[in-house]
Amino acid sequence: MVNKHIGSDFDDFLREEGILAEVEAAAIKRVIAFQVRQEMELHNLTKTDMALKMKTSRASLNRLLDPTNASVTLQTLERAALAVGKKLKIQLV
Repeated sequence: MVNKHIGSDFDDFLREEGILAEVEAAAIKRVIAFQVRQEMELHNLTKTDMALKMKTSRASLNRLLDPTNASVTLQTLERAALAVGKKLKIQLV
């Protein structure tokens, strides 16, 4: 029996399954949510404080902080970055 996955990497497997983009998007969202939480802790910001600085609702901030919720806008990301004194940088690689 020959295993077709020997010598391939995990990305190859995900690509074959047709879920590579979905998995990468979920991973990126988890990292962003983690980074925003870290910055909030560093600046001693509560969710209410952060939402006020972002000029948005707590519900919108909760969506941003939810690592499983992939529906976040660039505008929300930009506001979050500015609220903690950071710049948002997005690249195509």
